[in-house]
Amino acid sequence: MGTPEFAVICLKELIDSKHEVVGVVSVADKPAGRGRKLKQSAVAQLANEENLLLMQPTRLKDEAFIDQLKSLNADIFVVVAFRMLPKEVWQIPPKGTFNLHASLLPQYRGAAPINWAIINGETESGVTTFLIDEQIDTGNILLKEKVQILPNENAGDLHDKLVEVGKKLIIQTIDGLENNSIHAKPQEELVDLKPAPKIFKEDCQIDWNDSIENIHNKIRGLSPYPAAWTQLKKDEEIKVHKIYKGHYDKKQNPADKIHRISFKNNQMIVHLKDGDFYIEEIQSEGKRRMSIHDFINGLQDKTDWFISN
Repeated sequence: MGTPEFAVICLKELIDSKHEVVGVVSVADKPAGRGRKLKQSAVAQLANEENLLLMQPTRLKDEAFIDQLKSLNADIFVVVAFRMLPKEVWQIPPKGTFNLHASLLPQYRGAAPINWAIINGETESGVTTFLIDEQIDTGNILLKEKVQILPNENAGDLHDKLVEVGKKLIIQTIDGLENNSIHAKPQEELVDLKPAPKIFKEDCQIDWNDSIENIHNKIRGLSPYPAAWTQLKKDEEIKVHKIYKGHYDKKQNPADKIHRISFKNNQMIVHLKDGDFYIEEIQSEGKRRMSIHDFINGLQDKTDWFISN
């Protein structure tokens, strides 16, 4: 059961394993693009390519869907980046229903664990398989695998690392459940739990009054998607720009320089209270994403640029 590319890679690993995939569940086709043509999820596309039984229920409690799931006689349900399941679904298979989550549970429960781990400046993350229960990401732990987060890695980089580790952890989990070598353990009860809620557009706006480290982490934690954004002012014109990559130097800037933007040696520098942030990749409103070199080459006037909060 899954929807996006992360789940596709895991499904491919399952298909190539010794285990039999007897069915695939994904979201219903949705209108997309300018023509509003129906588009299948990435998981649904792969299921069709592999001639697997594909189920796309609009209601997970639908009796016909529940009956179809039961008729498959599956030993295990595997969930990767899907919807919250009702008890009527996850209690069906005799070996249980487990989820692959892209964090080291109990930390970063929620919809966007990869983004939030980087936004919060973590130096490690990982993947967890756990048995689904009535709440979100709270079930008993089966297996965990850690990965390091390097200082300049973004959410896309971490996604790619975690899916490679995660797809193998799924097979290990199924093998362990098959031969009864894994014993599920309750999640730790931590005082300082860090959540990973869904990210909305307003969450992606850069607060240039924050510390320069937090700004850097937010930009890489939202890159390449959904992308951090800011408003830049040139003369009286204000435009939204997405920022995908940058680096910084810590220093104390004078008050009259803060929130000004300067262009020097083919660099675009945002001057902040505790340092200079060098933008490396940017996307101006209505334009394509580009390197800062290409962006600067397209500018006619490089004076009097400001941050507009």
